[in-house]
Amino acid sequence: MNDFMSCTKMEDCLIEDQTTFYSKAEHYWKEVPPTVDGMLGGYGSISSIDINGSKLFLQKFLGEGQGKTGTGCALDCGAGIGRITKRLLLPLFRTVDLVDVTQEFLDKARSYLGEEAKQVENYFCCGLQDFQPQPKRYDVIWIQWVIGHLTDDHLVEFLRRCRSGLRPDGLIVVKDNVAFEGVIPDDVDSSVCRDLNVLHRLVARAGLNIICEEQQQNFPEEIYQVHTLALR
Repeated sequence: MNDFMSCTKMEDCLIEDQTTFYSKAEHYWKEVPPTVDGMLGGYGSISSIDINGSKLFLQKFLGEGQGKTGTGCALDCGAGIGRITKRLLLPLFRTVDLVDVTQEFLDKARSYLGEEAKQVENYFCCGLQDFQPQPKRYDVIWIQWVIGHLTDDHLVEFLRRCRSGLRPDGLIVVKDNVAFEGVIPDDVDSSVCRDLNVLHRLVARAGLNIICEEQQQNFPEEIYQVHTLALR
């Protein structure tokens, strides 16, 4: 089978112009209010369920001993106003960096994080297709509800760069919507939703292995299934 079939299908058929694909997404997010409800597309009520599920998933890998992931520094990708940074990452890591394409969200994060903001070292305003993590800096790179804004090729390249940004025994975590079948475009926010088979192929192309995968429980039935993947 041609490894690039899904990539070609997505980028040639669903994304006519990469520049437009990214600029439309940037424009969409600039119109979104910098609130938890805005970050979650009107589903602010699921935030605690989401965070609790993520904490249970992540804590399985953290700690002392062989193969365990350290708790020195984490990166929050597509961080928005810092919802995940504040409630998941800052309680577990000494330092957190945030990266997001929307400057207004990062500005809001400084006040939203409150006293804990002193643990944040960097606020990077950058699209993930262009972002270069510092080599060997991060114990955990958390990527949630943002991979749909990357083309297949850019997602593979970003995951490769993330791999080089990990410390020994570091972990990349991808948590995102998954489609039932194929790749589904969303013209509203200029994104796509991939099924698990497509996502697995892209992870493999990036040279990463899935060491754990779980479905988030107790989300509303009307939204996409959400899966969390731990990658090394």
